[in-house]
Amino acid sequence: MTMFDLALKNIKRNLKHYALYIGATVFSIIIYFTFATLKYSDNLSGLAETSRQIRGIMSGSAFVLMIFVAIFILYSNTFFMKKRKKEVGLYSLLGVRKKKIGYLLFFENMMIGIISLIIGIGLGFFLSQLFLAILLKLMGIQMELGFTFSSQAVIETSIVFFAIFLVTSLLGYRVIYKFKLIDLFQAANKGEEKPKSRLIIALAGLLSLILAYWMALQDLMTSDVWHHLGLATPLLIIGLTIIGSFLLFNSVLVYVLTKLKKREGWAWKGLNVMTVSQLLYRIRGNAKTLTIITILSATTITAGGAVFGMYYNTDKTVQSFAPFSFMWQGSQHEISDESVEVAIDFEVKNIRVSSEEMDREYNIINQSTFEQLAQALDWDNIESINNKQEEALLIDPFYDERWSEKTEEVLVDGNPYQISKMYTTSIVNIEVLSGSMLVLSDEQFEALDHKAIDYHVIQLDNYKKHADLSEQLASSLGTENFSSAIRDYQESLKSSGTLLFVGSFLGLVFLLATGSIIFFKMMTEAEEDKSKYGILYKIGVSKREMKQTIRYQMGFVFVAPLILGLMHGAVALIAFSNLLQMNLWKPILWWMLAYTLIYIIYYFITVRGFYQTTMQEEN
Repeated sequence: MTMFDLALKNIKRNLKHYALYIGATVFSIIIYFTFATLKYSDNLSGLAETSRQIRGIMSGSAFVLMIFVAIFILYSNTFFMKKRKKEVGLYSLLGVRKKKIGYLLFFENMMIGIISLIIGIGLGFFLSQLFLAILLKLMGIQMELGFTFSSQAVIETSIVFFAIFLVTSLLGYRVIYKFKLIDLFQAANKGEEKPKSRLIIALAGLLSLILAYWMALQDLMTSDVWHHLGLATPLLIIGLTIIGSFLLFNSVLVYVLTKLKKREGWAWKGLNVMTVSQLLYRIRGNAKTLTIITILSATTITAGGAVFGMYYNTDKTVQSFAPFSFMWQGSQHEISDESVEVAIDFEVKNIRVSSEEMDREYNIINQSTFEQLAQALDWDNIESINNKQEEALLIDPFYDERWSEKTEEVLVDGNPYQISKMYTTSIVNIEVLSGSMLVLSDEQFEALDHKAIDYHVIQLDNYKKHADLSEQLASSLGTENFSSAIRDYQESLKSSGTLLFVGSFLGLVFLLATGSIIFFKMMTEAEEDKSKYGILYKIGVSKREMKQTIRYQMGFVFVAPLILGLMHGAVALIAFSNLLQMNLWKPILWWMLAYTLIYIIYYFITVRGFYQTTMQEEN
């Protein structure tokens, strides 16, 4: 039997253990190949700015994916090597030279990698068309697609993943030289010392998380922490979160499990004492794994929730900057369309107010125009100006109490006007008429000796349905002083849609890797526990009771990092929402729910795999 045949036989024998690893790797290759294909896509090359934007995002995302997949594959191989050490020791005991054993492990890893690469590129070639259609749908672009094949994408993907598999295979080759024969045979039998719960460590973990959460929820603009630490603040938050999570798993969970074990009424019911004991004695190894899973989950939830929230709120964001369907400066242009609900023509006068600190420009409209515009936008509590007093209303859509100074008075041609009320919502399209706006009474407006500029706004029943009308107006009026809500919506959709596409697929890769890491860890422990469950079965413990204790044990390993990951992600997303001054809770909850459901599927797969492995002893 040649070395190639032996390697192939070993792969077939261990295929069920490699299945999820190969599946996650293949999916990663598909996503990387898709990103590379989109980067070189002919279908997108005609979209000019959009094409350059997509290429930049795809290049950056592909790099992040490459780094993550490399770490994931290296991490996964540590589990496989631990499982194979006894087998490697047996080869060595039978007289096989270390060099040949190293070649065997090298060939196995390379074969798995090459097979995964071929499958991934093959599936990616066919699925890239579907993914391109999904991307264009998210971006709101309607276009006919031609079948996409990129030799550059194939070459780039092959080089990147071949290099990753080569490195992991070389590490596998070195395993036989790193351990003594006795270590290889006893690798699976090395137990861990019983951990002790230390109150100081537990408090340090809780304080680390509390401090990290407090820093994350500080306002970026006004916080002293951000002011003094600057860009080091997010790094410190991440570091405290990782340390706090590890200490929490390593101490707090030890304390909880120890207390449960001491409760005789609960501990001696069924196989509870066995479940707690197994978790306790493996808590140190599990603490590292659970911390990694928690951080991966938090990263996936945060990134995915942020991009999904931005995509979900695209319409609201556009309407906050372009409340009217169309707006332009200059001559009037009649639109004969049944969908026109409001058409308002008005004048604006521009003044510059000088002060010691800085000069500031104001766009001035009269009270009648303000009331027309506000009613068209369904504003509530429209305030009127007292004509007998020099009062004014201020509209400043860029005002933020965190750093903006509140204006109490404005000098207009040397006359002081008291600001009776300020609005922070734009009443016109900012693209055409930006900056702060003053509202004066009709008489005061007419008395101003400044040039009046004509502006026009149109409100349609549903602006998203009138892309053709927008293009016609843009071509006849010119794009310089013309604002279109549908055009802004389409541009925003292209950016947020691309980010959602990338974030969703990277999130899926992270989720598959997270689930796979837990699966590998549990399958390694299942191999070690196989004889114990066999003994339990022989002394009369039912399969139902054994399956129940497996569910409890797996539930602990899955639920603990999920809850903590959701907490980390929730805090990060609250901070992100506060920074953008947007309500993102609805899309965030939908994203968290989707993540949890897929995570639960992995739980059932792992429970089934653990049960089948441990019950082989008595079958």
